[in-house]
Amino acid sequence: MKPRPLDGITVISLEHAVAAPFASRQLADLGARVIKVERPGVGDFARAYDTRVKGEASHFVWTNRSKESLTLDLKNPDALAVLMDLLKNADVLLQNLAPGAAARMGLSFEALHEKHPRLIVCDISGYGDNGPYRDKKAYDLLIQSEAGFLSITGTPETPSKAGNSMADIAAGMYAYTSILSALLLRQKTGEGSHIDVSMLEALGEWMGYPMYYAFDGAAPPPRTGASHASIYPYGSFPAGDGGHVMLGLQNEREWKAFCDVVLQNAALAQDARFDANAKRNAHRDALRALIIEAFAPLTTAEVEARLDAAQIANARMNDMAGLWTHPQLKARGRWQAVGSPAGEIPALLPPGRNSAFDYRMDAVPRVGEHTDAILRETGRSPQQLAALREAKAI
Repeated sequence: MKPRPLDGITVISLEHAVAAPFASRQLADLGARVIKVERPGVGDFARAYDTRVKGEASHFVWTNRSKESLTLDLKNPDALAVLMDLLKNADVLLQNLAPGAAARMGLSFEALHEKHPRLIVCDISGYGDNGPYRDKKAYDLLIQSEAGFLSITGTPETPSKAGNSMADIAAGMYAYTSILSALLLRQKTGEGSHIDVSMLEALGEWMGYPMYYAFDGAAPPPRTGASHASIYPYGSFPAGDGGHVMLGLQNEREWKAFCDVVLQNAALAQDARFDANAKRNAHRDALRALIIEAFAPLTTAEVEARLDAAQIANARMNDMAGLWTHPQLKARGRWQAVGSPAGEIPALLPPGRNSAFDYRMDAVPRVGEHTDAILRETGRSPQQLAALREAKAI
């Protein structure tokens, strides 16, 4: 087997929901051993979000492959002692518990650094570990709201959240990349470091363009549904057969080609209402009517063929069924079967095909599946395991 970048790295993750599990799963993809600490019996509450994947939860199977599940009731001193033993040989402690919960258990970076100077501690929270919002609970929708995402998403009449967990995903990505950078830094300094990831700051970074668009009190981008707020034409347009085509123009050369080849109305490129992007944006209703009129006699495939001929970027508006069967993903061999408590399920390989190694694509664990094996690694006897189970510590 080709060596992976994080082979030999051990991550202990006190995680639930999406943000931390997404970060740790990506570390596992690169070869890290990820020990997921779950509550005895029920486990990560995301296991119960739905039953869409052969009885398993959609969020959970997405973010938890290639991990080991260890059940510990960390309110029990004996269970906490198990965790402390595991940290002796760990490289990373990742957590997204309720604000302050890890610190109250003695799991802050400050408490751990003296004993484990090479340990990297990554805390994910809604708002960060200081400031007036420090102790506020935070869920994905709430952070989408606080970060202004809802204010620019949707239609003029209806602000809308993203259909996916954008704030959680953003925080998970920055936790993942921050841990990778901390591991690189440790190679130079020999010491671990503390990473404080705020969901608000993570999604706030992704809001950079609309923030600068509204710089110094300027009007923010309007909510424009599936269209672009400042570039036109850019968005969804109906064809005559009831289908929809997404298209986007980026410059004046493309505008001229769009008029000539797609609309077959070369003179329109010189129309004073539309001869610059700012003008097209200002007169988008009139231009949209002309585009719809030109597309009305055409099928979706015919519109796409004209767009391709003009080298105008375009796409079909896929639903989830379309993504599952996308010919490009199939052609590039991006699907692989992984195990789960419900049997094999398909999973997308991580983005970024690497010629030097193969991503780890192991099973999604059952609650507590690896508890006994992990506890034996810490030197605990069968009798001690039985006592921990009797005390409901595991």
